Amino acid sequence: MADPINILIIEDEAVLSMDLTDLLEEEGYFVVGTANNGPKALSLHQQNRLDLALCDIHIKGGWDGIETAERLLAERSIPIIFLTALTDKATLDRAMRLYPSAYLIKPITVPGLRAAIELALRNFTQSVTTPPEPLPSLTSLPARKDDARSGETRTEPILRIDDAVFIKHKYQFVKISLDDIDYIEADGSYTTLVTAQHRYALRLTISHVLDRLSFPRLIRIHRSYAVNLNRVSTFNEREVCLPTLSLPLGRLYKPDFLRHFDIR
Repeated sequence: MADPINILIIEDEAVLSMDLTDLLEEEGYFVVGTANNGPKALSLHQQNRLDLALCDIHIKGGWDGIETAERLLAERSIPIIFLTALTDKATLDRAMRLYPSAYLIKPITVPGLRAAIELALRNFTQSVTTPPEPLPSLTSLPARKDDARSGETRTEPILRIDDAVFIKHKYQFVKISLDDIDYIEADGSYTTLVTAQHRYALRLTISHVLDRLSFPRLIRIHRSYAVNLNRVSTFNEREVCLPTLSLPLGRLYKPDFLRHFDIR
């Protein structure tokens, strides 16, 4: 099933903190807590599995927002979105040394919030060894380049973190545990991820989806289907059965499917 994205708000202006909480929850995100100082933020980070933090640069107390973010990242790496009004260059330079995933300029708007969260998740999951360059604008997000071999414009992001993925669904990212995927179904250039509770359509071919998910238990059994081996209840020469439905087993895909079983 899809889990909500867990967000921590670090902001010492109570009204803004409440407004941000309302905006995020209206967008379908889950606010695990709010902190008006660095030590409280660190404590919430240690007690919860956070996916992202919104951190005001200018919070009061012994730690400003930059030092607070630094301590959060030392505990466990997460995407950081800095909240800021116009500030001096020296402070911005300090913030940029942490390679924040995105920035939000106050006053905060819903489109800006959506764009910043998407940008933060993209930057965080796509960074490998080289930190992402800070981007100056949050007004638009770059589309993926066309795949030169297939001619497909790969506009649907799939973001992998640990044993889960984030996918775009109804204008926001939702988190799905990989093992919660029962099967995937292709229909032309669209592919649908099917869980027990939901269906998520992606404008990607099934080959691209399998490549991006990179989940060894999700096995192609037909040109239009791949199945989670953990969901298979029975199979025969022509079909693979899950508890609630049967899927065709293609002749060309049968050897690879059988290879995953320890025959004794």
